[in-house]
Amino acid sequence: MRKLFALAVILSLSVISGSAFADGLKIAVITSPNDVHDGGFNEDNYSGVIQYQKENPGANVTAIQEKTGDPAECVKAVENVAVDYDAVVCVGFQFSGIHEVAEDNPDVKFILVDTWPADESGNEIEVPNINAMKFKEEEGGFLAGIAAALSTKTNKVAVVNGIAFPTNVNYQYGFMSGVNYANKHYGTKAQIVELPSYSGTDVTGKNVGGNYVGSFIDQANGKIVGQALIREGCDVIFVAAGGAGMGVFTAAKESKGVYVIGCDADQFNDGKNGDSNVILTSSLKVMGMNDKRILADIAAGNFKGGNFHLGADSGSIDYVKTPGRHQLTEDSITKLDAALAILKAGKIKPASFYSGTMPDNFEGIDAE
Repeated sequence: MRKLFALAVILSLSVISGSAFADGLKIAVITSPNDVHDGGFNEDNYSGVIQYQKENPGANVTAIQEKTGDPAECVKAVENVAVDYDAVVCVGFQFSGIHEVAEDNPDVKFILVDTWPADESGNEIEVPNINAMKFKEEEGGFLAGIAAALSTKTNKVAVVNGIAFPTNVNYQYGFMSGVNYANKHYGTKAQIVELPSYSGTDVTGKNVGGNYVGSFIDQANGKIVGQALIREGCDVIFVAAGGAGMGVFTAAKESKGVYVIGCDADQFNDGKNGDSNVILTSSLKVMGMNDKRILADIAAGNFKGGNFHLGADSGSIDYVKTPGRHQLTEDSITKLDAALAILKAGKIKPASFYSGTMPDNFEGIDAE
């Protein structure tokens, strides 16, 4: 009888520990200021969550949009719903202040994308129930820069960004690093065009140059910036400006022989222009794959909190070369793959906001 009782207890405990989410995870995906169908950053994350749901039909997914983009309002949006979910996916740097919400809800697991938790003084911290991911945007920008240099016919290329936050400066400097690398190693002669009237000022007050819309949602101004660059002769433009980047896409569609490089996700569908397409390729920040992986860890009881910096070496940075989803030449793909292999090996470290190097003298510029 005792053995039967002991066995019953063991079985009971195993059911409790193994079936905490027997009915499937309840997942919230919170974005700001754009929704989960922005065609880029937010949508890539949402797609990863939806893929997890497809493979685990019991999971329930709710998309929540915080429309202001204000960090305090973003934290409040998380606080308002956290208790109702097993996992909360917070998409964007605006959510860096969620540490108190996480601490008040220790049984809820949080996935924080594109930033690490920070306290009231801006100091980065680690929280046991937050898995926070930053990505090496400079690596994605680097690949975009090489693609642009290899593809331009006018020898004038540019990058358009939203606001000069560190992640966007990483894309800018990475792109410029890639152009310089291609000019040095692949014989290209691409010139990087920067318009002083659209230069960016970073969080330290430094003028970083580039071409900044000043917003991640202002498509009208994005189009104006795109048109100005096209007038300067740019025929390949890397667009890392969130929803505002759609304005650059429109400027390209209204011109002739102008291509854009998508950012964060495969944006080939956004490039459709009648029976043609303005997308050359897309630089990928592979977020959805990581969201899906962490959700699976939560369901299995293997969740690991901490702050993680992900790059090409883990498959988290890449570019689109899927047939029918790009317009690169085979020669360009061969050269991009060679550069990507060196990048994965850590022999190239493109300039970034944090690196202390600049796009013309970054670590690994001489690597072949």
